[in-house]
Amino acid sequence: MKTVITFGTFDVFHIGHVNILERSKKYGDKLIVGVSSDDLNFSKKSRYPIYSQDHRMKILSSLKFVDEVFLEESLELKLEYIKKYDASLLIMGDDWKGRFDWVKPECDVLYLPRTPSISTTELIEIVKKI
Repeated sequence: MKTVITFGTFDVFHIGHVNILERSKKYGDKLIVGVSSDDLNFSKKSRYPIYSQDHRMKILSSLKFVDEVFLEESLELKLEYIKKYDASLLIMGDDWKGRFDWVKPECDVLYLPRTPSISTTELIEIVKKI
């Protein structure tokens, strides 16, 4: 069985999220998704997500192509999460290209193209202006 793992905040869930998760599942038998905790997101972006970590995890868990969801509490634990879930492939959006190559001794890494013209940050800015 080939296990694929990916990570993200998945705030203000949109078609770009669906696309990368659906494509990721095609690379393996099982798709595991690490959802950034509220505190981790704050440390990365200096803001909390719009939706709580519990709500974001529930949204992801409801998708037919996601097999398991867990809470990612630290960027430094990526390799530990990969080992814990016995993942043989890490998939991330190509906006992260090269940033996770350091895990290659433990598993393969693939960066998939993002869906054009969609971004959570941009969506939040648009909503703020309304």
